[in-house]
Amino acid sequence: MTVDAVRDKPYIVAADIGTTSTKTLVIDRDGRVLASHSIEYPLFTPAADRAEQDPEQIFNAVVQGIGAVVRKISITADQVLCVSFSSAMHSLIAVDEQTKPLTACITWADNRSAHYAEELKRSGLGQQIYSRTGTPIHPMSPLLKLMWFRDNEPGLVKETYKFIGIKEYVFAKLFGRYLIDHSLASATGLFNLEKLDWDAEALGQAGVTPEQLSELVPTTHRVEGLSAEFATAMGLAETTPFIIGASDGVLANLGVGAFEPGVVAVTIGTSGAVRSVVTKPQTDPEGKLFCYALTENFWVVGGPINNGGIVFRWVRDQIATAEAEAARRQGIDPYDYLTEIASQVAAGSDGLLFLPLLSGERAPYWNANARGVYFGLSLSHQKKHMIRAALEGVMFSIQAVSASLERIMGPATVIRASGGFARSEFWRQMMTDMLGTSVTVPDSIESSGIGAALLGLLAMGEIEDLSHAHQWIQVGKAHEVNENDYRIYQQLTSIYTSVYHQLKDQFDAITAFQQQHLRSPQ
Repeated sequence: MTVDAVRDKPYIVAADIGTTSTKTLVIDRDGRVLASHSIEYPLFTPAADRAEQDPEQIFNAVVQGIGAVVRKISITADQVLCVSFSSAMHSLIAVDEQTKPLTACITWADNRSAHYAEELKRSGLGQQIYSRTGTPIHPMSPLLKLMWFRDNEPGLVKETYKFIGIKEYVFAKLFGRYLIDHSLASATGLFNLEKLDWDAEALGQAGVTPEQLSELVPTTHRVEGLSAEFATAMGLAETTPFIIGASDGVLANLGVGAFEPGVVAVTIGTSGAVRSVVTKPQTDPEGKLFCYALTENFWVVGGPINNGGIVFRWVRDQIATAEAEAARRQGIDPYDYLTEIASQVAAGSDGLLFLPLLSGERAPYWNANARGVYFGLSLSHQKKHMIRAALEGVMFSIQAVSASLERIMGPATVIRASGGFARSEFWRQMMTDMLGTSVTVPDSIESSGIGAALLGLLAMGEIEDLSHAHQWIQVGKAHEVNENDYRIYQQLTSIYTSVYHQLKDQFDAITAFQQQHLRSPQ
């Protein structure tokens, strides 16, 4: 591209399709976020084990969000180099030949296929499939969701033209093509990491053929040919290249510059994850960690937790409702106010532990039946202890994943933090003391969007490799470990882990009771 063309196309639009919202960004060639826009959409839980969304609401959020962010800074269509995508993983939608949804968008949090996970694990087949696909055996994965549909909705399966994820739905609506990037494919449980193709045995278990799935393409794949209708709605040219991009998790690593050995990315939004980059596929002998593609040369190993910021929201809405309302009346963000309350309690919450497993858990336990627990409550504990213990519980979950990652990757030398929690100095320091490792935060916490924009530059041939990330990423002052708090958390970590394992069978029992009770007529 000529110098004039670079000057005339100085902007990349990044669209990050998340679990609770789609966030769109305009980013310049120096990595600066010039504008952002977010559109939320609801999660529907018609039963205890269901978690669904309306795919059309999400599609509209993408189209409207891109249009809104482009107009926010009044850029013209011919100034946009490309639009590049990030997306949440593990979604599944059945569609007919006209791309009409036959199901809701079934999200990663849906647990209806939990018993299929247990069957695969017991048979030993699960570990074999995991070793080839890199996706831990858990009801989050489309593999398990498809097994559920195979046995419970055979008529629907016959009617289905394609089984796709939410980003595939967006591209199919925009361009009339069913495409899935290697990154999202590697999170389905159906994709062979070595062959970069669908895994025959996994497809056999799922009861689908390659023809019922999307065409596999690299994360740098570009598509052009927007209709005039959508181009106008988004403020773009019909010829604007769309880069298919990757999953939000692997792009978060790219977006915080976590590439070197020992540099680990931790993201906490609604959920959370701990991740490190390797140069070839690598799975965990214990099956506790995922391995997902970024590009052909970079793979991301790590583990996700179900319960991140969603725990803080639960505390706000169920435990600290009076405090949250008082904050609103004073014009204060309720989360900031609750964080201030939590800071009044010493590390360790005076011996009160919280297992934050409100929506089951993924790494490192992969137990859809896990449930939340306060442990150690006494008459001396107050609401402020319960608030801090809940926040610490999220960090204990992060610590458990970090320990599994360290087992196969070696110790982290620095943590790069991102996600909504990274705005809080209190949370960042808690993480530093929990993990015993220095924590830094990039100047922009929009890590997945930044990563998508970098991948867009690579796809457009504007950069030679992803090391360009280091020119974009500036980090602030490092948080250093408070040795006293670190020792306290080390002591409590062994108790936390022991409590989980002692309650594991009881989680199964209480979950069965909950499911029976919720199904009973009132």
